[in-house]
Amino acid sequence: MSDQQPTAAQGAPQGAYAAAGVSIEAADRAIDLMKGWVEKARRPEMIGGLGGFAGLFDASALTRYERPLLATSTDGVGTKVAIAQLMDVHDTIGFDLVGMVVDDLVVCGAEPLFMTDYIACGRVVPERIAAIVKGIAEACVVAGCALIGGETAEHPGLLDPDDYDVAGATTGVVEASKLLGPGRVRPGDVVIAMEASGLHSNGYSLVRHVLLEQAGWTVDRQVDDFGRTLGEELLEPTRIYAKACLDLAERTDTHAMSHVTGGGLAANLERVLPEELSVRIDRSTWTPQPVFDVVRRVGGVAQPDLEATLNCGVGMVALTAPESVDAAIAVLAGHGVRAWVAGEARADADHGGRVLLEGQHPGW
Repeated sequence: MSDQQPTAAQGAPQGAYAAAGVSIEAADRAIDLMKGWVEKARRPEMIGGLGGFAGLFDASALTRYERPLLATSTDGVGTKVAIAQLMDVHDTIGFDLVGMVVDDLVVCGAEPLFMTDYIACGRVVPERIAAIVKGIAEACVVAGCALIGGETAEHPGLLDPDDYDVAGATTGVVEASKLLGPGRVRPGDVVIAMEASGLHSNGYSLVRHVLLEQAGWTVDRQVDDFGRTLGEELLEPTRIYAKACLDLAERTDTHAMSHVTGGGLAANLERVLPEELSVRIDRSTWTPQPVFDVVRRVGGVAQPDLEATLNCGVGMVALTAPESVDAAIAVLAGHGVRAWVAGEARADADHGGRVLLEGQHPGW
């Protein structure tokens, strides 16, 4: 595994560097604290450990594929990190990071193989960095990928001492003949919606603006609708669908999947929809978690704006052949993912390539 330490000018004396705001000693302490968690996120193909300049992965494992296609995805967590910092809870944000990258990958049927992370901070606090990496490593275990490398960069003067941001990238592989996507989708394919764990990691600029700035709520405010504090609700980790979706692709006639992130359900589903088909989603088939209704009501946010920003309770969708629907829902249930039929694809000369949201959520 590659470095997890601040980028330093070659030959710079440690005392001078410390005077400039960068602590090599703190970085070394952070590495010591994170080693155990990183070790848990290994795969047999990993070579080496912490300290190298690059992470190594034995690609001979790909020889079992007839025509392996490599897939890659990169993302961050966005302003959800501000909630983690307000709460001083840093060991869950890794689930958001891993979820954002691996679940973008699996929608084409690719198995995530390994991931690298990047943490930029104003000051290395070893326990905080180790907590962030702990979350990333635990999430990699859930996703089935290795945490093969990473970097922690200390940026004094650019970031405040207690500020940080995280990003990551993952690489996976899919057999060319099993690649999922718009080319496989057919009229009559059923939209299977998979329940989100909450807001996931999108739209936090809107949520923070509505609840923290406009309404003046604090993260320690007890909210009856949530049955917990506002901060606990907003920090709920992103659900990772990787293993469930790979199993779904393997055991059912599923043609495409879409990860519902920034832009909401309709816009993301349209990304895997062929131009000659449209999809109608029936909102009455599910009730979003209370946090979405709270943002809507407290902020007076119009429903189209809400749906264009937040996942509204659906974190992933699949387009599956009608004869596989019962099996698909059972497969997902076996992975602890509640799923339901939310719509259908149909030939549509007037609205081709579009997703139309119809009806209303119960209680809205």
